[in-house]
Amino acid sequence: MSLARPETDPNVTPRRLLRLALPAILVGVVSALILWTLDQAADALSSVIWQVAPGALGVDPSGWWIILVLTLTGLAVGLALQVLPGHGGPDSATTELVGSPLPLRVLPGLALVTLLGLAGGVSLGPENPIIAINSAIVVAVFARFIPKVSPQVAMLLAAAATIGALFGTPVAAALVFTGLVAAVRSGGSLWDRLFLPLAAAGAGAITMHLLGAPPFAFDLPAYGPPQALDLLTGSLVACGVVLIGLAALAAFPLVYRAFHSLRHPVLIATAGGLVLGILGFIGGPITMFKGLTQMGELLEDPGQYDVGQLAAISGIKIVALLVAASALFRGGRVFPATFIGVALGLLVSAVFPALPVSLVVACAVLGMVLVVARDGWLALFIAVAIPDDLTLLPVLCIVVLPAWLLVSHAPEFRILPPDTPHPAKAAQT
Repeated sequence: MSLARPETDPNVTPRRLLRLALPAILVGVVSALILWTLDQAADALSSVIWQVAPGALGVDPSGWWIILVLTLTGLAVGLALQVLPGHGGPDSATTELVGSPLPLRVLPGLALVTLLGLAGGVSLGPENPIIAINSAIVVAVFARFIPKVSPQVAMLLAAAATIGALFGTPVAAALVFTGLVAAVRSGGSLWDRLFLPLAAAGAGAITMHLLGAPPFAFDLPAYGPPQALDLLTGSLVACGVVLIGLAALAAFPLVYRAFHSLRHPVLIATAGGLVLGILGFIGGPITMFKGLTQMGELLEDPGQYDVGQLAAISGIKIVALLVAASALFRGGRVFPATFIGVALGLLVSAVFPALPVSLVVACAVLGMVLVVARDGWLALFIAVAIPDDLTLLPVLCIVVLPAWLLVSHAPEFRILPPDTPHPAKAAQT
């Protein structure tokens, strides 16, 4: 028995793929360089804010300084949104990971407010803004120099390249875009359609490695051979975390409306910064920022925090994510969601120390990312990448099934306009 070959798409030929391979690789390199530049600028400003300035003033950067800095960060973001062209781009609470290309005039403001949030300790990642920035630039450049390439293809390449750079591997981009490409009802091989995005994502990932970006993986005890009982254990952990994520999802519109009742961008962002500062003062620096470095701190010694501390860290980070996403800060939700999953996984491991910590953390990450990203492929990838253990993959492929059933008919983890139909209902019509 042989698999039937799909009909050939006349628009996707080996010659065309070869001709566009070099532009795709260049898109990957440039997208990674823009991401790296943003990260480096944020790190430099963060060092000034959190190390140089408090050291010069002789103050404790983990005390009231947190409240002051985050409040001022909110004020600065609010002022920037008020005066910059395009108001810093669309509200990140309303955007998906990959959206429509933005006008070029919006990009400087979006980059600035994203930089302020990353450096100031806001609990959002760079993923949504940097994908939007790179997509807008690539679409504009292709329209000028390679007009035969459609804006959709140009945007696809930029988004794939940026996702590859963000997570350090083209596999993440391939998994995310498999669903998008498969949703296009036209002939041709899926691999033909993924060829150029993979080239862009691979170039982006390699560029980030060459620039010395830290890997999106951590050192956890090896999982070992899968056990039948782990399917039940992992499913319970993942589904439990999904329920926590769905509770946060239910609270998201309420928090959003509460902040936006202030009406003015400066008031909304400043109030959000103040609340984030209070949360950071209570939870400490471990509950701040996008969460990648903080994940490393948590996983460096899984036994360093007790049950109460891990519960507090998880709860504070969830609230901080909701506040940051609701108060006009620009940023993505995948990185902080991954941190929350790690913290919840370590909490379960602290309560049930006999369970394999790698399994529990991976399943918790899978559950939280599934709610926030609404993408099973991305959730599986991140869940395997965090413990850096492929032996977990067979178990996670089963664990994701009941978790997805809980998520599939829930709303998206973003604020939708009132007239937007629910995705599940729209798919049925």
